[in-house]
Amino acid sequence: MALPTFDEKTSAAEFDQMARNARNAADFLKALGHESRLMILCHLATGEKSVTELERLLSVRQAAVSQQLMRLRQEELVKPRREGKQIFYSLADERAVRIMEVLYDLFCD
Repeated sequence: MALPTFDEKTSAAEFDQMARNARNAADFLKALGHESRLMILCHLATGEKSVTELERLLSVRQAAVSQQLMRLRQEELVKPRREGKQIFYSLADERAVRIMEVLYDLFCD
């Protein structure tokens, strides 16, 4: 994929759109910019998990998992599903799946 070229012929509207896109990308990256959130997304990339499963996989307390899941929910990267008293989470955004694949290729493979 080729990146676009911006120069003196680029219109103000195109620069404004670029600024909006940059703001959206920065917000997305901020949501990913925490080790625990990345670990949660990594685990959810392999399929739906309960909060209890995530606690066990991450070796952290429920409160810490819930705090990070709340941030990921606010960014609409994960979605909850309630089954009785348990809440299960899965990835809600294809961008999260794609980013996790790229991060895996760059840092884990």
